[in-house]
Amino acid sequence: WSLWKMLYFVGLGLGDAEDITLKGLRIIKSASRVYLEAYTSILTVGKEALEKFYGREVLLADREMVEQQSDVILRNADSEDVAFLVVGDPFGATTHTDLVTRAIHHGIPYQVIHNASVMTAIGCCGLQLYNFGETVSFVFWTDEWMPDSYFDKIEKNLSNGHHTLCLLDIKGPQSF
Repeated sequence: WSLWKMLYFVGLGLGDAEDITLKGLRIIKSASRVYLEAYTSILTVGKEALEKFYGREVLLADREMVEQQSDVILRNADSEDVAFLVVGDPFGATTHTDLVTRAIHHGIPYQVIHNASVMTAIGCCGLQLYNFGETVSFVFWTDEWMPDSYFDKIEKNLSNGHHTLCLLDIKGPQSF
């Protein structure tokens, strides 16, 4: 499907296995390896449902693999197609941008297959995207780390008459 072997960042959309684009599905079916980024968002179906729909194995990529062991994902991505699946759109998290930067650093070509994300889906609640200010994240606090930078951003958005999209941190199944 491409003469060049590369790393594909494939957005899965927000619903279930069938929200994949046709281009994304072709890439998944032909890639040598397929990774599912499994920590910045949660899909409404499990890995098994994706594997059944795609007809192939999907490898889970947790935070440690993506951020600390990206060489595992990038291995041979310049000589074979590797797919990196992301719930929503691939550029919905800074972690994915970092992986693109690492691929560029290693001379690995890449392509992004966009899909629906929470950043655009918020329009379904009747609020205009043009009226949103800076997006903030609420992270889990620890005894040593209690960031509150989100408060100033929400206050600034409010004073400017803007809505604020608040993203919630996810720690996996125990978050619920």
